[in-house]
Amino acid sequence: MSDANGFQPSPNDIADQIRCLISDVDGVMTDGRITYDDQLVESKSFHARDGLAIKLWMRSGFGFGILTARKSKIVPHRAGELGIDQCVQGFEDKWPAAEQIMRHIGCTPEQTCYIGDDLPDIAVMRRVGLSVAPADASADARDIADWVLRTGGGQGALRELVECLLKAKGRWEEHVPT
Repeated sequence: MSDANGFQPSPNDIADQIRCLISDVDGVMTDGRITYDDQLVESKSFHARDGLAIKLWMRSGFGFGILTARKSKIVPHRAGELGIDQCVQGFEDKWPAAEQIMRHIGCTPEQTCYIGDDLPDIAVMRRVGLSVAPADASADARDIADWVLRTGGGQGALRELVECLLKAKGRWEEHVPT
């Protein structure tokens, strides 16, 4: 990510512009596995540290949205628990849905960070100010991501990302108890 003069912004410069964070679900907020019981009831597991990180991000005055190609009753329930009002499901072409979330939050693509893990996420990842992939994302997603996290999907990847962004903005310490 360099400009015409070859200038490459530092991670802190990139993080400073981010006002909106949009996340995929399966493979980011979860480990990507989809489990059904004998009654064909779907279940997902979410990491508690990711939930706390999302709340800290929003308490810091920034927007958060969920964008997933699949539809599940579990996802809007989790969004509601966390106070997320932008939860868009069922869009295989994710870019128009991402634009909808950004408009609602009032951010431009340059002010947006998107975290995704596989092919359906790449169209959004290519168009935002900061694209991020969990450590266990597909090779295609990792290859185009600006940042690749150390943490895997469903294992606290969002916590790692939010902590990194808030530290770069000088906003992390306000959330650490003294």
